Amino acid sequence: MEPLERDEIQEAALRGVDACRRGQWEDGLRNLALAAQSAGGRKDLPGVYYSYLGYCIARFENRRREGVALCKHAIKVEFYRGENYFNLARTYLVIDNRIGAVRALREGLAVDPDNKAMQYMLVELGVRRNPVLPFLDRSHPINRFLGRVRHRLTSS
Repeated sequence: MEPLERDEIQEAALRGVDACRRGQWEDGLRNLALAAQSAGGRKDLPGVYYSYLGYCIARFENRRREGVALCKHAIKVEFYRGENYFNLARTYLVIDNRIGAVRALREGLAVDPDNKAMQYMLVELGVRRNPVLPFLDRSHPINRFLGRVRHRLTSS
């Protein structure tokens, strides 16, 4: 296979991202990998490209560390794009790092507070509230009691 020209690399990357957004992961990964091979280490692709490539290779090729690194690179390139944080969170979930996923979602929602996918994932993860008395351990009997009271007051 001949290397692609710069415009063709961009097109393959965009096709890959578009396919991933539609849930066509196999097609998306194929296009993202083609763009990656042809780019030859150049870093001039959009950040969202790196976040989808990172998620895809972590999920489908079991290249987890590389996937997380690519997602983090995407955030460095486009820190203002919530989708990059969402893909980092999904990649963290692939590697069973729930704490990292929650952190990525919170950072992403700080950048893009209206992102429904991140809001939904955060609810699905069942993120716990901070302890009522933060200077005591979460499992301390006083925090447990006050937490139950807070729950009753806020759920009625």
